[in-house]
Amino acid sequence: MTQPRSHIAQMVPYALADISVPDGTRLISLSQNESHRPPAPEVLEAARSSFSNAVLYPDPDWTALRQALAGRYRIDPDLILCGAGSLDLIAAIARVYAGPDRAILAPAHAYPFFRTSAQMADARFDTAFETPEAVSIDALLAAARPDTSVVFLANPGNPTGTRLPRSEIARLRENLPDTALLVIDEAYGEFADHLGEPCFGLVANGPTVVLRTFSKAYGMAGYRVGWGLFPKKIATEIRKVLNPNNLPAASQAAATAAVEAHAYMRDTCVLTAEIRDHARTQLQTAGFHVRESLTNFLLLDLASAIEAQHAETWLRRQGILLRRQSGVGLPHALRITIGPEPDMAQAVNALTNWTQESRS
Repeated sequence: MTQPRSHIAQMVPYALADISVPDGTRLISLSQNESHRPPAPEVLEAARSSFSNAVLYPDPDWTALRQALAGRYRIDPDLILCGAGSLDLIAAIARVYAGPDRAILAPAHAYPFFRTSAQMADARFDTAFETPEAVSIDALLAAARPDTSVVFLANPGNPTGTRLPRSEIARLRENLPDTALLVIDEAYGEFADHLGEPCFGLVANGPTVVLRTFSKAYGMAGYRVGWGLFPKKIATEIRKVLNPNNLPAASQAAATAAVEAHAYMRDTCVLTAEIRDHARTQLQTAGFHVRESLTNFLLLDLASAIEAQHAETWLRRQGILLRRQSGVGLPHALRITIGPEPDMAQAVNALTNWTQESRS
């Protein structure tokens, strides 16, 4: 019988959230960082209108979407690539620029798919020291090795929710060798854009890629649309490994409409921040340690991994799903996606009841 390549056989499948709850229990899923708000009405209408052309292959160059993004962010449309979510682009970057003799580097508590992409490419995955409070640029620079070919940095971070200023990321780029591709994953960037401009301008400062997604602030996780700004030479190489029809026509049409409905997305970000900050205040009042966040989730620090597991299990019995963070080296932490206000109120109330019960 034919056998897989050894490094693939040794891989553990990427762990998605377990959304199973007891039978008859209403599911409140606060575990996958989905939006609490549906996409703009224009998005749904654009997707419906595209169905009449379903007999045709989708535009392999994502022309309308690239033009809309270029106009919104004042960037060159020729440098934009689109993928089936930003995961598609992350995996493609690893396939092209990492391998057995080329390592990938990321902060210690980074998004787990960075590690998965390294495993798929049969590349060594290195981590740099990081506290839950902030990524350390100095630690990343110290951890870089001569064979480091890709440095992944999520900003804001997942699951920490922290954000580095653009000046710090520019310092990282300036001090990395040109043999290392810096990939800035701004999946949650829209939630923090009010604090300063995105990192798109850094693409001209060296081998740098900036990624974004429609899954979070735009409320379009089910459409699977990600995109990024790439230096031209790097974009040429990445296109070689992307599925030439990776984005369905409905997804392209929907994402284009979403870019044009910019005010709706901004309202979503404002509403998300209001619900998030209110929940954080309530949880802090109840005695929990909850870090400040610039995303659509909160990171809840508990006393130990045992307490985190106990809280997660206790909440699951009530149909409330949070996400433990053992996979990123934070086994004592739970991540809480910002959901609709009634669901958040129920989750906060349940956590308050849990802590009172566990202390009694």
